[in-house]
Amino acid sequence: MTSPLEGRVALVTGVGRRIAIGAAIARRLAADGAAVFVHSWVPHDAEQPWGADPGGPEGVVAEIRDAGGRAEHVSADLADPAAPARVVDAARRAFGHVDVLVANHARSGAQSLEQLTADELDRCHAVNTRGSLLLAQAFAAQHDGRPGGRVLFFTSGQYHGAMPDELPYIASKGALHQLTGSVAAHLMPRGITVNCVDPGPNDTGYADDATRAWVAAENPGRRWGTPSDTARLVGWLVSDEADWVTGQVIASDGGWSAR
Repeated sequence: MTSPLEGRVALVTGVGRRIAIGAAIARRLAADGAAVFVHSWVPHDAEQPWGADPGGPEGVVAEIRDAGGRAEHVSADLADPAAPARVVDAARRAFGHVDVLVANHARSGAQSLEQLTADELDRCHAVNTRGSLLLAQAFAAQHDGRPGGRVLFFTSGQYHGAMPDELPYIASKGALHQLTGSVAAHLMPRGITVNCVDPGPNDTGYADDATRAWVAAENPGRRWGTPSDTARLVGWLVSDEADWVTGQVIASDGGWSAR
């Protein structure tokens, strides 16, 4: 039986921690038959309270290869405006072409209105918004019209409820949410779909016990989302079954947004 992504190449950004969403997506797309090119920027993880994963992206690549898949890796700081084109070019040189772009990366900017700085606003915009758009631009430039062209952006839950302590982050993610329809309309004539995923609350090792218990109690499903939940949605959106779905913002949150 043919795997749904056999013969296709997926570029997945933000694959720095084996417990997190990017790694789950990379594993899922590889299991579905895609060759996977993963991007990471470990220094960002090292700056966060949860820290960098000692096994990191190399561990994800090793897992995929050990399971019989094809995977390569590049490290790049997407705050550099030249980095998105370099990442796409590296993926193309590794595998010949790129069919799928999953722009999963994110800079976390936790500042309230009183704490807000222009520097953090600029950094979140550069990585999250500008970086994703420039990745899409470079991806589209190398896409040769073959079936299966896919772009996925990632947003957050700012459109479902207030996130007053994460203003730089939600400003950049809200921009991606609103950009999705316009980029989708532009690329659909070329056979490329563009959608945006809101993964909802995912337990990737950053929450304390009180937060973990509160989210589980508030969610109609009585649990947190998992990276595998998000990866299943991504796997469908980049498959042929979703070739008529574009310009959408889709939440995978177990009803969190409807509570």
